[in-house]
Amino acid sequence: MFTSGLQHVAAMYAGVVAPPMIVGPAVGLSAKETAFLMGASLFTAGIATLLQTLGFWRIGARLPFVNGVSFAGVTPMVAIGKDRGHDGIAVIFGAIIVAGVLGFVLAPYFCKLVRFFPPVVTGTVITLIGVSLLPVAFNWAQGGNAAADDYGSTTDITMAAVTLVIVLALRKLLRGFLQQIAILLGLVIGTLIAIPVGITDFGALGDADLIGFPAPFHFGAPQFEAAAIISMCIVMLVCMTESTADMLALGKIVGRPADERTIEGGLRADTLGSALSPLFNGFMCSAFAQNIGLVAMTKVRSRFVVAAGGAILVVLGLVPVAASVIALVPLPVLGGAGIVLFGSVAASGVQTLATAALEKGENALIVAAALGVGLIPIAAPGFYHAFPEDLLVVLDSGISTGCVVAILLNLAFNHLGRKPDEDPGATPPAPAGNGQPKDPMALPVTP
Repeated sequence: MFTSGLQHVAAMYAGVVAPPMIVGPAVGLSAKETAFLMGASLFTAGIATLLQTLGFWRIGARLPFVNGVSFAGVTPMVAIGKDRGHDGIAVIFGAIIVAGVLGFVLAPYFCKLVRFFPPVVTGTVITLIGVSLLPVAFNWAQGGNAAADDYGSTTDITMAAVTLVIVLALRKLLRGFLQQIAILLGLVIGTLIAIPVGITDFGALGDADLIGFPAPFHFGAPQFEAAAIISMCIVMLVCMTESTADMLALGKIVGRPADERTIEGGLRADTLGSALSPLFNGFMCSAFAQNIGLVAMTKVRSRFVVAAGGAILVVLGLVPVAASVIALVPLPVLGGAGIVLFGSVAASGVQTLATAALEKGENALIVAAALGVGLIPIAAPGFYHAFPEDLLVVLDSGISTGCVVAILLNLAFNHLGRKPDEDPGATPPAPAGNGQPKDPMALPVTP
């Protein structure tokens, strides 16, 4: 359980620490304060993951669902706190608290949208989740820092390719438990190979403190500004949309389709985790799709394994020196493994689309349009550059735009003017017994 949980942590670690690494310097924080933000983000991601996996009352999806800092909030947070130092962070935290409370209140109503997520929609969105994450893996494979002189060097890309081959070979050659932790083993082997290559940085390990607690409101009391609150509330709605799609994807993978109550509990955990995060100096929390790929690949479906990963995250947040050990994994090594992880998510989406009756009605057209719109931010990153910055929160997320287009087109083609049993976007009912429709009036037949 520990090693499988650690594998989840290794898969998500870079995604958790990347937003504070971007936001901290942008708002004028020192390197030490930015490192503090990274530890706080690990701690709050662990708390949010425990809320999702273990849950209480009607909070938590109780699925192997990993939560961490959302990338959707990075751009607006930088805009809110730019060059304002501690005051900027305090305004960001105040806006996140309000957005989290709003999302918690809206969760019971938002979850009722699940009836508008048939396979034609969920398959499209799951595919977009995987495809949208692949550029992250490609960036890691090139070194992660586009401003660096050695970005995209042959050394970095070769290291990513070597890790990818190692992971694939381990999955093919190993059996049982060792096969399940092939990603973790691949990251360890890749890191060991990277040491003589010279791309492993041990600096963070030497500078890290042994113990460090993210003291509540370390940067001062939260401040509340209307413009910042509106911006982060929009981000919260985007995160709720993506989390709904992720829960539907994960439900398919683990064989427990996410119903309204599951989604409501998952959204409550997301939003409660977001509302509590600023207390411990963390940012907005949402689902981490890369870990869905890990569940799909390893077939380890236990939520308690992911809960173990959440506990590890809490410890990493309390023990900075332990967090720095995970940080030893070079980004090119992580990028090689990420290609498999994120590709697995896209493959799950394709499997879902195979059940979406694309030959009926306009389902193929729905998929084509939604995928096309969802791929715009990936294929043409500057496509929406002339639009207002507030709209970019949604438009720059291919998952969100593709999801909205798929839902609207499904409503237009498969719901408006049709009877419920005429919906070609729905999954056809499973046949009973010998494949013939079950007659409720038929008498039992003794063979």
